Amino acid sequence: MDDIKLKFGKQLKYERIKLGLSQESFASKCNLDRTYIASIENGKRNISIVNIEKICKALNYNLSEYFKLMEVQ
Repeated sequence: MDDIKLKFGKQLKYERIKLGLSQESFASKCNLDRTYIASIENGKRNISIVNIEKICKALNYNLSEYFKLMEVQ
């Protein structure tokens, strides 16, 4: 289970940085707290599908596109 949390967080950090966004600005875009984003990126958070959807929308991906990106990394 930890592996998927780490993969999700690593991909999130990569995509966020690629967009040139700080954790704070990205969290605001998702309507989530900055510390929550940090804990996701560090693989410490088991996040809900609702928050995964918020994150994907903020990154301009649908859920399946985002999870396909994780397979490549």
